[in-house]
Amino acid sequence: MLYYLFNYLREQFSFPGAGVFQYISFRVAMAVVVSLVITLIFGKSLIRWLQKKQIGETVRELGLEGEKMKGGTPTMGGLIILAAIVIPTVLFAKLSNIYVILILISTVWLGLIGFLDDYIKVFRKNKEGLSGKFKIIGQVGLGLIVGAVLYFNSDVVIQREIISQDKQQTALTSEKQGEDGKSEIDEIQKDYVNVKTPITTIPFVRKHEFNYAKLISWISPNAKNYTWIIYIIIVIFIITAVSNGANMTDGLDGLATGVSAIIGVGIGIFAYLSGNIKFADYLNIMYIPNIGELSIFIAAFIGACIGFLWYNAHPAQVFMGDTGSLAIGGILAALAIMVRKELLIPVFCGVFLVENVSVMLQVGYFKYTKRKYGVGRRVFLMAPLHHHYQKLGYHESKIAVRFWIITILCVVISILTLKLR
Repeated sequence: MLYYLFNYLREQFSFPGAGVFQYISFRVAMAVVVSLVITLIFGKSLIRWLQKKQIGETVRELGLEGEKMKGGTPTMGGLIILAAIVIPTVLFAKLSNIYVILILISTVWLGLIGFLDDYIKVFRKNKEGLSGKFKIIGQVGLGLIVGAVLYFNSDVVIQREIISQDKQQTALTSEKQGEDGKSEIDEIQKDYVNVKTPITTIPFVRKHEFNYAKLISWISPNAKNYTWIIYIIIVIFIITAVSNGANMTDGLDGLATGVSAIIGVGIGIFAYLSGNIKFADYLNIMYIPNIGELSIFIAAFIGACIGFLWYNAHPAQVFMGDTGSLAIGGILAALAIMVRKELLIPVFCGVFLVENVSVMLQVGYFKYTKRKYGVGRRVFLMAPLHHHYQKLGYHESKIAVRFWIITILCVVISILTLKLR
């Protein structure tokens, strides 16, 4: 809203300083500051209110060190994160931008599902919370919305360079002239056109783009007309998987919060580079018009996670609950899809992936061995994986920090894919 207000003041009254809101870098910085203020100042007030209303965590007996101390710790702190994300975005982003609209819908949608789950646990005294099938239905519903909008909306495009035959001939002639010719190549005026096509980025591959139409185009010449079905199914799977991965990772003080903030930084870099035509041209990556506006949302997301970590670090004064963890995972998945880096999710969301896989391995192997031998056996001492290390005697702070370090490494590797092909 402030973007439009100051833009109006600048145009109508030449208001001094109003032009600074035209710069994404300024609005990104302001989004971080405001999100930190909301989490650090208003977050404390919310924690006190939750304590007063006795909205505390009910801890299951898992035989883990320090679990009894967590009983009664205020939960539903994800409300702090959601407020610190949504408010700065509404204040500083262009609300007419399709990517901003879509990510705000994703945030509120999954936040409501998580809130309903926490509400049932806390106020209805039902430890199971919202039924798993209803969570899946909600995640699938969001996947349908995100996939359909990204595939069909006319504002969701990429920009391609057009090189005419004359320009190609000029470039070839200049190349033969050696060093002097290079300046002529640089001076060739580039023309661009917006293209509506379902493509994404393949990491570590020279021709680093993949068109989803290739998945079914081999069936028949007209099969590519149904690419949207495949695309939406993939989007649904990604959002569901990453959202549940973040939810499973939220089992130690500061673990999911820190990991999510680091991943947010990586996606923010991708969004900024893909939305800047000069950087996109230099790095030879696809330029996505208007995607740079997502940087404001991502900045607020990072600020919210870091600010929440102030209270969520060990010993935690508040837990985010499913209100926060489901939303965080869905946000990261939706952002990755929007910047067309969804195939990199197994890399920069490596911790979420491992946590998910550890649970599937544990459950699958237990059922298999029980059916075969009559007694269920386990791969890990406990799943998700972070509980396995707790059982081995590691302090939860050490586990959380080491998972942060692993995530930093994963994000760095992901960024390297911009040049390593």
